[in-house]
Parts: sequence; C-alpha cells; structure tokens
Amino acid sequence: MTTRSTLRRPRAAVGLALVGALALAGCASNDATAAKTTASATGDSGSGLKEPDLNGDGKVVIGVLSPGDINDHGYYQSFVDGADAYAKTQGWTVIKRGSVPVNDALTAARALCQQHVDMIALGASELKNAIPAAEEAVCAKTAWYVPSSANIDQTPKIMLSADDPNQSMLVAGYAAGLKMKAAGDTKAGFITGAKADFSVAAANAFLAGIREVVPKAQLATTYTGDFNDSAKAKEATQAQISQGAKVIYPYLGGATDASAQLANGSKVLTLTPGTDRCDSTSPKYDISVIFSPGDYFQAALKEFAKNNLKMGTTRTWQLGVDPYPTVKICDPKGDQAAQLAAFIKKIGSKEIDPAAEVKRLG
Repeated sequence: MTTRSTLRRPRAAVGLALVGALALAGCASNDATAAKTTASATGDSGSGLKEPDLNGDGKVVIGVLSPGDINDHGYYQSFVDGADAYAKTQGWTVIKRGSVPVNDALTAARALCQQHVDMIALGASELKNAIPAAEEAVCAKTAWYVPSSANIDQTPKIMLSADDPNQSMLVAGYAAGLKMKAAGDTKAGFITGAKADFSVAAANAFLAGIREVVPKAQLATTYTGDFNDSAKAKEATQAQISQGAKVIYPYLGGATDASAQLANGSKVLTLTPGTDRCDSTSPKYDISVIFSPGDYFQAALKEFAKNNLKMGTTRTWQLGVDPYPTVKICDPKGDQAAQLAAFIKKIGSKEIDPAAEVKRLG
C-alpha cells in the first residue's frame, strides 16, 4: 500500500486497480525551464517526435517492470491490468516482467529499452535501481513512470507519481466510524504485515478517522510480520473478533481475502486495502478504500497518449480533487454516503488537514 508522498502498499496487496480518467496536465510547471526539460526527456527536442511514439518507429510499446507477482490479484497485478486495459483500446503493446529482483532492475530496464519501448513504468519504488538507465543512450527516447518514494530523487528524465496516505486512511476510518456509530460499536481492528513506518502511520490515520465519528473508539492493531501469510492473518483476525472488534481492516497483501472471509463469518465489517471490491461476494467487503497503483498508471497513460505526460515533474494525486484516491461505502444507509462525500470534499478543499487530524486523534 503507499508511503507516501509515495505510493503505498502492503507489499503485494492491494489491494491498492486503476481505471480513472484523471487529469495530469495541470501538474506540469509552466515555466520555460520545465518545458525545455520535458521536451528533452520525451525526445521532442529537435526531433519532431512526440508522445506516445517517442522513438518514431510507428508503434507504441509500454514496458512494465514489477518487483512482485503480476498475477497476485492484488497490488502488483492492478498495475499491469491498468496498462493492459488502456493499451488495448489504443492498439499499443505492453511488455511486462514480474518478480524482478532488485539487483536486476537496471539490467532489466536496459533490456526493455533495447526492445524499443516508448515508456518504462516501474510497478513499485523497490526497483529504483533501474532509474539510472533513463540517462543512458539506450533509453534516450523513452519516458519513465516511477512511483514516488522518500528515497527516490526527481530527475529530468522521469515522472514521479505520489499520493498522501494520510488522506485515504483518515477517510477509511471515517467511513468505518459511520458504520460503527450506526451500530453502536466502539471496537475496531487493524491487521497488517511488517511493523514499518508506513503501516504504523496507516493504523494511526485509520484510528483518527474513526474517532472523527466515534470519539471513544478503540483500535486493536496486529502486525503479523507477513502481508501474504493467510494462516497468520486468520489467526490475528480470529483474535480480534474474540476481543470484540466489529470492524476489521485487513491492510494486507495476498492474505487480505483470507482475513475478510473469516470476518464475514462473524458478521464483522471489512475494508479493502486499495481496490474497489464492492461487487465482491466471496469475500464480501463493506468499504472500498481505493488507492490502487493501476488507477494512477492508467490515468498517466491517457495523458501520455495526448502528449501531456511531463518528465521532470511529480504528480501528487489528491483525495477530493482527483477521482482517485477515494473511499466508498458499499451499502450506505441513510445519509452515510452524503456524510462521507462531505468529509472528502473538505479534505479536497483543505478545510480539513489530514496530518493535523491524525496528530490530534490518532
């Protein structure tokens, strides 16, 4: 799930799929320096070439490198699914490679450039070792899409894609709080993998969101140490159910469904870690927390098709401004949907500062 100002995820999760028609054009700097950088990065300086066919060979090829399993039905797959879906409508080709070892990232990127790709997209920031290839001759006519992370520096040849996890996690908690208040519940659970900065921050923001609605709410947080171990996830889920949790957020990867399925059996509400699964029936999810990397990437590809994807810039996706990230209650009752929409709107307009709310209530 994301870091973020970085794109978050519970390692294989998402949990965080993407189909938005998001506008990227506004993210570019308008000054002459930025324009010059963009032209150089996209191969449009002096060559007459423009996105998306940067190398001028008459076809558009997108290369995707992922550190994880691109058939995981979660975070990593959502990224390539977004590319495949849009590329198909444009007649483009997608070359994808999953489970790329971190130490092989640079070699893998060079290999893609040798296949004359017009864009290289990294599925996660772990593959940052590939980025130096952007400055090499073999990749001179290639655009780069890179999920942002604190350890990745902006360069003229790449576009960074970022979001603020405080936003979506605070709203996820708020949505859960609406459900809890209606049922008179005060106990919730949060189950995740490794105890890392981003997972701890996510739990704090989730609790703060719940307390926006249920001030005395309590949150039990369990770190299983593994985002994909279903046995550990089910053990943690059962323990939280036994402790009285009425809402459980499986902020996990491959173990997400195992946790949700068990929660369903005890009529405990669940949330998704990144994708819209309101239509899912097995397991059933009550709230979709949508920050899937595939949605962001697909939106970027739409701008790439219009020659609007600017290298040397960072695109930060804003809840309440862009279609993604967002949160929705799958079966809202009464005015729950309206209350959630109003809360999201206040974040988008900056009337509510998620970081300040997390500090106050988390």
